[in-house]
Amino acid sequence: MGATGEATATAGARPAPGQGLTWSLRGRGPEDVPVLGDPGPPGGHPAGPATGRGVRVCVVDSGVERDHPLVGAPAASWVVVKDAESGEITVEPTTTGDTCGHGTACAGIIRRTAPECEIHSVRVLGERFSGTGDILMAGLRWAVEQRFDVVNLSLSTTRSRFAQELHSLADSAYFARTVIVASAHNTPVESFPWRFASVISVGSHQEDDPGLHLYNPEPPVEFFGPGQNVTVPWLGGRTIRTTGNSFATPYVAGLCARILSAHPRMTAFQLKNALYLSAANVRHEPSAEHPPRPSTAAGDTRDDSED
Repeated sequence: MGATGEATATAGARPAPGQGLTWSLRGRGPEDVPVLGDPGPPGGHPAGPATGRGVRVCVVDSGVERDHPLVGAPAASWVVVKDAESGEITVEPTTTGDTCGHGTACAGIIRRTAPECEIHSVRVLGERFSGTGDILMAGLRWAVEQRFDVVNLSLSTTRSRFAQELHSLADSAYFARTVIVASAHNTPVESFPWRFASVISVGSHQEDDPGLHLYNPEPPVEFFGPGQNVTVPWLGGRTIRTTGNSFATPYVAGLCARILSAHPRMTAFQLKNALYLSAANVRHEPSAEHPPRPSTAAGDTRDDSED
């Protein structure tokens, strides 16, 4: 399954199987494998100013509208193209912007959460949210190969034939310190890649506080962000109110960008732990700086958007 041709402008050829893998540290001690680490933010909250500066975030979606007042021009925009005759799939620069508004909405939430991060766009969806698994795979693979710091994927596929390749790709991203933040499906169905432990999976909560995220003690969905009746940028420079896990996901991606801007040497598993420690429902010893937050849930709301 997957792409029938190689995507252009990749970060380089992958090593042959077995190359670049360390099977043992036999004959080497701690002084032979030094690692410059980062202790990470205490309590999960980034130390000092954390605006996303210096962090590259890639939105794999329907594109991003150029110069939307709530987003700004993306640093670069790309589109995945499949040749109708040969079936070859390539990733090419584009100036076409957004085809349906979904990617602009996600980029706007990231910009609002991490205002100084660098946003890139890879378009894998067409008009009316149309797309195919092989196009999604090619776009996500390309983003991972570019070694972006954070990839926002407010999309998923229910096609199990893509699961194995997606799982392998998610693991590759994890070990390369590219954090994939992926939305869970809006309905209780099996879909991918949010199901994999190597990604940060996100659903939406019903709290009124737009700056609050929760940890789920019963995964596979690990975190919940604000995604109910949120105001987001849309096509034509306007905004709409909408609901869905798609819009909770970029909030968590923005949090990741903020944390990494203050702690750039953090690994993917450290970042996930920081989200866990800073979740509003994870209890710590009481402190004046981080008192317990009461629930502000406004009641049941209908989630009628689609990933």
